[in-house]
Amino acid sequence: MTASTFPSLRRPVRWLLWSIAALIALIALCVALLLTFDWNRAKPWLNQRVSEATGRNFAIRGDLVLTWQKSQADLDSWRRWVPWPRLSAKDIVLDNPDWAKTGPHMAEIGQLTFSLSPLPLLAHRIVIPSLELDTPSIALERKPDGDNNWTFKSSGPSAWQLELQKLALAKGTVRLLDPISKLNIKADIDSLPAASAEGYGIGWKVGGTFNKAAVSGSGKAGAVLSLQNSTTPYPLQASVNIGKTAIAIQGTLTKPSDLAALDLRLKLSGASMSNLYPLTGIVLPATPPFATEGRLIGKLNSAGGDWTYDKFSGRVGSSDLSGTLEYIAQKPRSLLKGSLLSNQLKLQDLAPLIGADSNASKANRGDGVAQPSNKVLPVEQFDTARWGSIDADVKFTGRKIIRDKDLPIQDLVADLHLKDSVLSLTPLNFGVAGGNLVSNIKLDGSNKLIKAEMKISARHLKIKQLFPTLASAQASLGEINGDASLSAVGNSVASLLASSNGELKTLINQGTISKFLLEAAGLNIGNVVISKLFGDKQVKLNCLASDFAVTNGVMDARTFVMDTDDAIINVEGQVNLAQESLALTINPKTKGLRIFSLRSPLHVTGSFKNPDVGVDKGVLALKAGGAIALGVLAPVAAVLPLINISPDQQSDCAGLLALAKEKPVAPPPGKTLRLKKTH
Repeated sequence: MTASTFPSLRRPVRWLLWSIAALIALIALCVALLLTFDWNRAKPWLNQRVSEATGRNFAIRGDLVLTWQKSQADLDSWRRWVPWPRLSAKDIVLDNPDWAKTGPHMAEIGQLTFSLSPLPLLAHRIVIPSLELDTPSIALERKPDGDNNWTFKSSGPSAWQLELQKLALAKGTVRLLDPISKLNIKADIDSLPAASAEGYGIGWKVGGTFNKAAVSGSGKAGAVLSLQNSTTPYPLQASVNIGKTAIAIQGTLTKPSDLAALDLRLKLSGASMSNLYPLTGIVLPATPPFATEGRLIGKLNSAGGDWTYDKFSGRVGSSDLSGTLEYIAQKPRSLLKGSLLSNQLKLQDLAPLIGADSNASKANRGDGVAQPSNKVLPVEQFDTARWGSIDADVKFTGRKIIRDKDLPIQDLVADLHLKDSVLSLTPLNFGVAGGNLVSNIKLDGSNKLIKAEMKISARHLKIKQLFPTLASAQASLGEINGDASLSAVGNSVASLLASSNGELKTLINQGTISKFLLEAAGLNIGNVVISKLFGDKQVKLNCLASDFAVTNGVMDARTFVMDTDDAIINVEGQVNLAQESLALTINPKTKGLRIFSLRSPLHVTGSFKNPDVGVDKGVLALKAGGAIALGVLAPVAAVLPLINISPDQQSDCAGLLALAKEKPVAPPPGKTLRLKKTH
């Protein structure tokens, strides 16, 4: 190689060196410009671009500053050498739409500061490791037609993805005005002093209204909200009162961006569980005042999430209540399932379920309709509009019933199923008077009026336990058995019974009954006095059989006969459930000699509220006779249709017993059956 070759080699080397030097100089110049550039000059351009993108006026009215900081990436990576820009802007405003009522600005921020990871920008990802907001004032508002101020105009899907990892908030206010949810609330947020933080960073207070009820409350939360880290729990504590409902929580939230894991201690109390529906969307029954406490575990999924109120306990009225309920978000309707237990259930606490509680109780829970003073059957309507919002499978057990002495109910088991707006109680079982009352009830709420079907069976009800407050019945033996089948259309207990159709049958056989009851029913005053002086005796009861046909709410006594060795008593007439009126005639026929007898029928008339018993209200036996009639025909006892027949029974009651073997039937809801008389 000759010397003349070297000049040709030196020339490219010099060009390469000059190029590298020029590139370094250009980079140095850019860095110098970035470090010394007054970014306030870029505000008009930024304001215009953001305003065009959102369709609202946007302005940075204070200083805009760009600084550089050491990389927050992994120190073992080469990326630690790439500096990160940190942008700070003061006095930022974003306007509201013209229709907004919350003021001219949707957002006012005293200062916004965030850092930016530069390398992800090459992949169209905007990664913001932390965003700090100082004294923000945010107003969120929605119109009755659904439009809102937090949805901005869109030019189509963006190629860029935003990833916010941490949010820090020191002080600010948030207001929400939503006529659809009937919300008008404001929250004031402030940082907590270090001495009182106890692991929390910010505190807040809230006030306003929800569904016309006053809202007030306070709480605490962490200072930095980690939106991406699934292992960092975010502490929460809150106590909020909404009208008469109080909610208190304390626990943690992990990965808030997805609500991946919510683990809280939840306390609830209020005037009625039904009042929780606007807050939770879960259909719960009307109840007396309640208070519960348990563990709430939540997790979101694509359908909405799974939430479990685990091993909660508390009280409803004067009854204890415990159990576990699980809410599963799914299509087409969410599902509520679980089991509930009451060890000591006060029967009165079940009254709001059917609107049978007092007017004072209805007023307190706020969702009841006052009961007319002249009506016994509850007129409060079931809210079937809510039934289609959820499905349910819940089992309830009441181990011990606390009730009045004249209501011989021992326990309760109910399996509740709600699907496609159809509520089923299959079964609804009561322990009554030493026996069982088994019911299967179906309420179809998919139409304007409920279509109801009820099948009821009573077995082994002891006479002396069925009338525990009637002293003379305590010497009686024998069991009552029976069946009923009814259908109806209506939206309350009163309207359902007023339109009911079907049959009810009762039977007692092979028993004994207090002689005093028979003498009183026969108005044999002399023997009543003798029985009182020298004691009660038992007489053989050959049979007692009743057969009622129910047509459009009118119970017609096709057969009602009690046959003993001493007397035969026939009952004729009707019970009108629509008008709540009685029109019954009791005809006693004695089989032996009596000291003295009025030999006159006993008439039971009047209303359920004020029944009237004739012939003579001054006769001593009248009260006992009226007690028998009303005890058998009162609305509760009238739903105890009975059958338990011995095939070997030989008496004058054979025909009645054979008739009672026939199972009662009911037509489809809203239809009537042509039922012939049998007496």
